[in-house]
Amino acid sequence: MANGQWYPPEWPDRIRALAAGELTPATPRRAATVMLLRDTGTPGATGITGDTGTPGPQVHMLRRRTSMPFAGGAYAYPGGGVDPRDDDRHVRWAGPPRTAWATRLGLDEATAQAVVCAAVRETYEEAGVLLAGPTPDTVIADTTGDDWEADRTALVARDLSFAEFLDRRGLVLRSDLLGAWARWITPEFEPRRYDTFFFVAALPEGQRTRNASTEADRTVWISPRQATEGYDRGELLMMPPTIATLRQLSGCATAAAALAAAPDRDLAPVLARARIEDGELVLSWPGHEEFTKHIPTGDAP
Repeated sequence: MANGQWYPPEWPDRIRALAAGELTPATPRRAATVMLLRDTGTPGATGITGDTGTPGPQVHMLRRRTSMPFAGGAYAYPGGGVDPRDDDRHVRWAGPPRTAWATRLGLDEATAQAVVCAAVRETYEEAGVLLAGPTPDTVIADTTGDDWEADRTALVARDLSFAEFLDRRGLVLRSDLLGAWARWITPEFEPRRYDTFFFVAALPEGQRTRNASTEADRTVWISPRQATEGYDRGELLMMPPTIATLRQLSGCATAAAALAAAPDRDLAPVLARARIEDGELVLSWPGHEEFTKHIPTGDAP
C-alpha cells in the first residue's frame, strides 16, 4: 500500500453485494472515542520516535491486536460502545448541562449523556485515565491500586455501571474537560458499524496512561505530525477517521488550543459512499478526498 490506510480485502465484495441489494446494512451502534492530549513539556513526554522537539501536543494512541475482528493492527484512540446504562439520569455530573450537550451532539438528552459517559468510561477502561473528581472543579489525581483496578475490571465486564462507580467513589463526571471534535459513521457495507463521536481532552495533572485494554498490544504517545508521517510512509496502519482527525490536530499548538477549537468543529456525520462509475467501484468519504478508492468491478483491490 502507498500509505497506511486500513482497507480490508473483503470490502469490494461487500460493496458489490450492497449495490445489488443483497446486503442489509447493520444498524450502527453509538460509540465514543477520546483523543487524549498532553503538551510536550509534560515530564517524561516522549513518543515512539522520541519526538520531544516536535511542536504541539502529543496524542495517546493504542494499536489494536491483529487478532481483533475489527481494524486489527490499526492505531486508534481509547474508545468503545455506549453501555445501555450510560443514560441513567443519576450520573453525577459537572460541566455543561445535558441540554447543552444534546444541542452540541445533535441528540436527545439521554443519548447525549450516554455518549459523554462512554467517552469518560472508555478512557478509564482502556487508558487508566479518569476525567472525574470529588468536586465539580477538581480531578482525581491517583487511580492506581488494587481497589481501583477491581472497579475498572468490573466496569469492563459490565458488572458495574458507570453511575454506580461514580457514586461508590464519590466522584462527579467532568464533562467540561471534553470537547466534541468530529462524528464518523462506519460504512453501510461493514458488518460491525459504529456511530462514533470523537472528543479531545487533556491528560489531567498527576495521572498517567497505561495499556489497560485487552484489545491493544501497544500504546504510545506521539505527535500528530509524527503519526501522520508514519501513516504516509505506510508504517502506521489507521482507519480514515483516525488519520483525518490527526491531520486536524496538527494545527493545534497545545492541548488547550485543541480544546478551545472544539466548540467550532463541525459535527456533521461523515459516512462513506460507494457507487459504480465507468466500470469501477468508487468508494469515497465526503469531504475527505484522500481516502477515495477506485476498484475495477471485476477485481479485488
